Amino acid sequence: MVEERPQPMTAEAEVSVPTTFSGGCACGAVRYECSAPPAAMVNCHCRDCQRAGGSAYAPTVVVRSDAFRVIATQPTYYSVTAQSGHIARRAFCPACGSPLFASTSARPDFVGIRAASLDDPTWFHPAADVWTASAQPWDVMEPSVAKHPQGRPR
Repeated sequence: MVEERPQPMTAEAEVSVPTTFSGGCACGAVRYECSAPPAAMVNCHCRDCQRAGGSAYAPTVVVRSDAFRVIATQPTYYSVTAQSGHIARRAFCPACGSPLFASTSARPDFVGIRAASLDDPTWFHPAADVWTASAQPWDVMEPSVAKHPQGRPR
């Protein structure tokens, strides 16, 4: 029997993005909710995201910080000067260590949520790959997604 593999979504694919959503860590201690749809969805390939997540990139849902709130157990934070020169503040669960979300001094009005921490991550569809200049040679990127060697133009 041949197993059918799901086909990757293309930039033209229709995606039903929720207007409100929630998520949390692997152990369920930290929970968050967002009361507005995402401002953007990107895959970040910077070295800081690679190190923070232990992977090739960080699939990220960008939301306005005034629509985002932690509703159960405050996360632990770690701050670092990112490749961009700005301060990146990353949140993770103090119990299980799951990476959850981050913010940057460059854009304090936004929070970047790790897509895998969403209760339903199936609607995540990146519009861009950012910081591709730092992408690892073994990182396979979807060709139909826009590429930016550094951050996305504003």
